[in-house]
Amino acid sequence: MSALQGIRVVELANERIAFAGKLMADMGAEVILIEPPGGDNSRNYPPFLDNQPGANRSLYFWHYNTSKRSVVLDLNLEQDQDTFKQLISTADVLLESEPTQRLAGLGLDYADLKPLQPGLIHVAMTPYGRDEPKSDLPFTDLTLMAAGGPPWSCGYDDHSLPPVRGWGNQGYHTGCHYVFLSVLTALLHRGMQGNGDKGQFIDVSMTAALNVTTEAASYGWLVNNSTVQRQTGRHAAPKPTGETQMQCADGRYVNTGVPPRFPHEFAKLLGWLRELQLEEQLPEAVFLEMGAQWQGPFDLSLLGSDDTITAIFSAGREALKLIARSVSARDFFIGCQNAGLAVGAINSPEEAFEDPHFIARGFQVPVHHDDFDATYTYPGAPYKLPASPWQISRRAPHLGEHTDEVLAELA
Repeated sequence: MSALQGIRVVELANERIAFAGKLMADMGAEVILIEPPGGDNSRNYPPFLDNQPGANRSLYFWHYNTSKRSVVLDLNLEQDQDTFKQLISTADVLLESEPTQRLAGLGLDYADLKPLQPGLIHVAMTPYGRDEPKSDLPFTDLTLMAAGGPPWSCGYDDHSLPPVRGWGNQGYHTGCHYVFLSVLTALLHRGMQGNGDKGQFIDVSMTAALNVTTEAASYGWLVNNSTVQRQTGRHAAPKPTGETQMQCADGRYVNTGVPPRFPHEFAKLLGWLRELQLEEQLPEAVFLEMGAQWQGPFDLSLLGSDDTITAIFSAGREALKLIARSVSARDFFIGCQNAGLAVGAINSPEEAFEDPHFIARGFQVPVHHDDFDATYTYPGAPYKLPASPWQISRRAPHLGEHTDEVLAELA
């Protein structure tokens, strides 16, 4: 049984909220996508199957709308408004990212819908919150990211270069994660004894969601007025930290991550260094030996003030850099995994998707498209829930594909 089986979700089609609907649909909820007569704009977004634009060929739309059903309604028409209300009376959740006053102007806001379905969980995701006038100003994922703060922490050591905004609509995605978490919490609350009719209106600000995902940047400023600075491939910090990215023998890059901090980690790293016959190339190897024999806690708070601890910790970093220069990126990653050290090879999205570990975990998911009589490989879930498995139950719907079916159910 899927985790959200039996939960009906109505989603007002919009590229901003689509990921939240997908998360629920692939977890077993019945998600009904309400599209306008012309269809959601993202049906026309590239990339396209075989690079050929056309109906039902948008890979973007495919990805964000798996496991959903599509119903076409024109909410500007009274008849379709009545149909929408009928649908809401059978629903558990409404997901939307509409302009702040649109639904109220149509008589379809939470206050209008609650009498029809007292247990309704209505989630509105807007740029700054429902009550903030700025939410109705023009915006993009880029402006949301900038206002929320993550780009300030992302970029390069060279601060003459501008900040970097992560690609892939991360502003929308971050908001959708908070939508999903909020819905799950509200469903748990509603499911408590005596709360079966306790619906909620949930107001999600994308900018606020982004701001609380800035790691230490926001809190550093709030606590002691410190401002973090961008660094290449590592955490932004008030003061520069040591470089961690290295080019390996095969030309690929790795992030050397966290050096050894415990005696057994120093011992494994020293053993690996000797196995590769690199010990003589590292003058600091003597400090690795000291780390391996260290007694008691290795107090990192003394870095920079205790010469011995500083030398031992620095030796771990230098050993990792030397090994990285001497082996391939994959061998470096596997070797560090065996030593219990947190490092990472820097992969492109396609390299990560084809990684043997991902494949072994079943991250590549085949989805059959009856409309093309073909099966295509999709990215799966990053988690495994044995008792309530995740799955893509169907391809993305064609425009209005399930209108008659859903209206018949209402009748």
